[in-house]
Amino acid sequence: MNKKRVVVIGAGPGGYTAAFLAADRGMDVTLIDENLKPGGVCLHRGCIPSKSLLHISRLIEETRNAEACGLKFQPPEIDLRRIREWNQEIISKMANGLSSLCKQRGVAFIAGKARFLDGNNLVIDGKGPMFFDHCILATGSIPVCPPLFTGMGDRTLTSTSALELKEIPQSLLVVGGGYIGLEMGTVYGALGSQVTVVEMMGDILPGVDRDLVRPLYSRIKSQFKDIFLNTQVVSCALNEDQVTVQFAGDVEAGSYDRILVAVGRKPNTIDLGLESTNIMTDENGFIQVNDRFQTDEPSIFAIGDVIGGAMLAHKASSEGKEVVEVLTGETANRKRRSVPAVVFTDPEIAWCGLTETEAQSKNQRVQVAKFPWAASGRAQTLGRPDGVTKLILDPDTEQVLGMGISGVGAGELIGEGVLAVDNGLKAKDLARSIHPHPTLSETIMESAEVFYGEATHIYKRPRK
Repeated sequence: MNKKRVVVIGAGPGGYTAAFLAADRGMDVTLIDENLKPGGVCLHRGCIPSKSLLHISRLIEETRNAEACGLKFQPPEIDLRRIREWNQEIISKMANGLSSLCKQRGVAFIAGKARFLDGNNLVIDGKGPMFFDHCILATGSIPVCPPLFTGMGDRTLTSTSALELKEIPQSLLVVGGGYIGLEMGTVYGALGSQVTVVEMMGDILPGVDRDLVRPLYSRIKSQFKDIFLNTQVVSCALNEDQVTVQFAGDVEAGSYDRILVAVGRKPNTIDLGLESTNIMTDENGFIQVNDRFQTDEPSIFAIGDVIGGAMLAHKASSEGKEVVEVLTGETANRKRRSVPAVVFTDPEIAWCGLTETEAQSKNQRVQVAKFPWAASGRAQTLGRPDGVTKLILDPDTEQVLGMGISGVGAGELIGEGVLAVDNGLKAKDLARSIHPHPTLSETIMESAEVFYGEATHIYKRPRK
């Protein structure tokens, strides 16, 4: 059979999704990754282990807050060894599942380091060569650790090493108020660390709509020891068993048992042999691609974190599917889809489509319709009325341009917003869809009703 020989480098969500679909389309597929099993950073050192730890931290916080409902619990006993084992069991179960899917689909999985010889050949751990008709690069990204912190040895944690949970430091400095820093700060804070966050910008989660961030900030400022904004670390030094940190500005120096550096990620293109191909990268090291995800080497495509944009697993998966569609000629009706984002803190923050911040920066005229969770019966029964659901609407056509949610389970709710944005739905479509009561999903329906001045559980003047 004249099958296309496709090699996928990187077995994270983008890579294995592309490999599986290519195999389903009848291609001869080889999936290569440095890990012993598929899953990539997301499964082995990222999305999955962090969310299992966030689940534990949420349970701890719920027991602490249950007294308001008439329930009293003793402080939990933290068994770090068992937590690590439980986390690893989840990872192993899912990795084994992906290995089985490779076998079922006829995808050859090879554990090793791939390196290009040219635009159609590569070696794995120096052995080969292996010929391919097409290659999909999905090698992801790695944490950035500025030189300032590299000399602190094991006192410095990254998003990877922090997940190993070797111990719970009494004091933890989180450098970076983005989603990774806040998620891991939430975990360590619940497990007993005194957490301090330092962020160089004027607020946590820069770029996210402020009304969505506000409920989270109100909650974590009472859980964390300190949150320093508009502040930078200028120096740090080992001092016996701690790291002494100097800050810019009026913030006093402090000493911490561990420092978690969460200032961003960079593309993982180390030792791939890109110089042996025509692949080009930008000034930040991201691989340049066209609208078909094709590099300057026509036989090689790239997806996910390695090409920049939103560094999200589901974005990489979607791009992997699109590349396979390109290879099979199924691109006639391809359209760009909105990419939802979720911050898995407590409360969660989720959004999709156009944000209010983006609309303001573009001077784009929009109308915002909000429904506060304080008016939600379900939010009240959960003891969590601190959320908000908002719609970004075209004031003339009433089309849903974006959605934002801050509150418990926001990540599970945002899918309705993606459906609305991608299919050009209007506010009336959400308002007239019957949502079950009492649920948090009702807040989406009622935010649409707010647009018309017809929300049942809050009073807003009718829209003119």
